[in-house]
Amino acid sequence: MKKGSLTATILGMMMLLILLSSGLASFSIVNLSYSLGDSRAINASGSLRMQSYRLLFYADSDSKVLEEKIQEFENTLYSDELKSASDWTAPKAMQQQYQLVIEKWQTMKAYAEAENSRDYAASVKGFVDTINTLVFEMEQHAAFKLKLLVIFQVIGLSLMMVIAFIAVRFMRRKVAEPLGKMMESAQIIAQGRFDVTIPTSEYEELSALSGALRSTVSELATLYGALESQVEEQTIALTRANKELSFLYDNLIMLNSDQLNFELLRKSLRQLKEYEHLHYLRLVIQQDDEEMEVVSATDDWPEHPRTTCYPVIFEQQRLGYLEIISDSNLNSHLFQNFALMLARSIIIHNASEERQQLALLEERAVIARELHDSLGQLLSFLKIQISLLNKGLEQQCRTDKVEQQLGEINEGVNTAYAQLRELLSTFRLTVKEPNLRSALEAMLDQLRPQTEAEISLDFKLPSHLLAAHQHIHILQLTREATLNAIKHAKAKHIKVSCEKNADNMAVICISDDGIGLEHIKEREQHFGISIMHERASRLAGDVTFSANESGGAKVTLIFPPQQEQDNG
Repeated sequence: MKKGSLTATILGMMMLLILLSSGLASFSIVNLSYSLGDSRAINASGSLRMQSYRLLFYADSDSKVLEEKIQEFENTLYSDELKSASDWTAPKAMQQQYQLVIEKWQTMKAYAEAENSRDYAASVKGFVDTINTLVFEMEQHAAFKLKLLVIFQVIGLSLMMVIAFIAVRFMRRKVAEPLGKMMESAQIIAQGRFDVTIPTSEYEELSALSGALRSTVSELATLYGALESQVEEQTIALTRANKELSFLYDNLIMLNSDQLNFELLRKSLRQLKEYEHLHYLRLVIQQDDEEMEVVSATDDWPEHPRTTCYPVIFEQQRLGYLEIISDSNLNSHLFQNFALMLARSIIIHNASEERQQLALLEERAVIARELHDSLGQLLSFLKIQISLLNKGLEQQCRTDKVEQQLGEINEGVNTAYAQLRELLSTFRLTVKEPNLRSALEAMLDQLRPQTEAEISLDFKLPSHLLAAHQHIHILQLTREATLNAIKHAKAKHIKVSCEKNADNMAVICISDDGIGLEHIKEREQHFGISIMHERASRLAGDVTFSANESGGAKVTLIFPPQQEQDNG
């Protein structure tokens, strides 16, 4: 069955109401337009009666005044208001009565012009009665138009009421009830129940709405089933993500709660290896041009053709990478976050070390100022006093023993003054960056003008390997060994190398191509050599003196990184 259009039906009812109301309004406007002159016409016809009696008074008067009154009467009789009584819209009786008034006026006019007041007076009453009849006809016609307007208004309003009642019942039965049933169905669907019956309609719009709702129910039922499975999957994913966050948080707390070192990094890597069930995992640390450091979660690392790497980067600063060997699919998101956590921990550790190094530099500068202002001035004063004593001592008091003691005192003061100057020079180093490499470069730059020998530095220690409090001992020991080579070895080349051996020990080596161990043996009991041994012990390490295969001597310091004693 072909379905009708609800919109067209409603539009038809609305158009019918609009046409009916428009027709009533148009009829009222037309009726009123034809009734506008009725009151003036009645007034004009009424004034004819008064003018008729007035002409009786002027019938025997001056002809000029009489002519004016006759002209005034005719102006009223033939006015536009009274001429409407002869229009085609006026009733037949009113037209005839108006013509009768005109005919009798001609007779009355002739009496007045002939100044026949006796005949005029005898005819005036009949003439006025004719005018009264015209007034009555006009009043009747006006009342008829008003009644006609009222009748049409009542009929039109009644029809509009009937049409409105029909429209309301139609909308209630054909629109409201189906829509109400659809709303009930929608509420049932909103409760998660999709076994509902969608009502049908004989109109296209509601049928389309029913079809759309029916299609929506079908799709919702399908989606609801799919969502249940997705919710289960998301629950599993969220549980896994929560475990990953807990794992990352625990590792972050562990890495930042204590001094960061290889053991902490290895422990964290082992936990990640066990958590993800990996075969092999290691962290490769390489910053700038430093030597590569490897922290492995296992004791071995096989040759494998395929490895997966995740860069350890923090704010565009590359610190290394995580390298993984696994046959299973990797959780990239976890490894990326773990790599970021490692990078952040390393950056924080490096920043902390730099702060400590800056604090040490500032402290060393303060100590240098205090030593210069106190001990430096005191040693200078002693040198002056010894010189004055040597010059002022009488000849009879000078013996070999006295001369020897004066020489020893003078040498001791000079040595102490030289050691103090070297210490002040080290403490006053100005470095570009607060790290050991920069400090060694600055120290060697101070020593290069004191010799013609070529002094080179080969630094391969990772920046994170050494603690800040170890730098001062390394710097002083290196300076002492380099000064010994400059002053006593007669070398042409002096090389300072810093690296890490296979046992993860830091190795500082100062080698030269000079005369060999003779100058060291000659100074075995020298104060500077003993200080070098003392500094090595402070680092929990050893300093050795040996000969190079190609000639010259070599001073080697071996110590464990970040293991200085508390009283060092």
